[in-house]
Amino acid sequence: MREHGLRDLARRLRRDTTEVERRLWRALRRDTLGVTFRRQHAIPPYIADFACIELRLVIELDGGQHGGARDAARDAAMACEGWQVLRFWNNEVMDNPDGVVARIIEAIAMRRASPPTPTLPRKRGRGKAV
Repeated sequence: MREHGLRDLARRLRRDTTEVERRLWRALRRDTLGVTFRRQHAIPPYIADFACIELRLVIELDGGQHGGARDAARDAAMACEGWQVLRFWNNEVMDNPDGVVARIIEAIAMRRASPPTPTLPRKRGRGKAV
């Protein structure tokens, strides 16, 4: 999907947020945890439910349609770009919001202790052998 289309989709997802996303967003917004999160943030070719750009930390909320090889491939692709992905089932957020927030705080502390290495842009073309 082109970047413009990805941004439009992210905007639509922010507008049509789920109850689970709204609940977690209340805990994440306004630097409540000492870092800034964005909702439905585009990390091409994906859109993360929540992302802290400073720490390259992604939080994904999963319903029954998630899990398996597709999400594993997505997580691996983001990890190759320096992102850490935390996944929570929707029922975890609804039934144990304090536990979910505690795990996010733990991940924030770990990312601060060893900040992510910024990835360099991929070279295009062949380049010269040295």
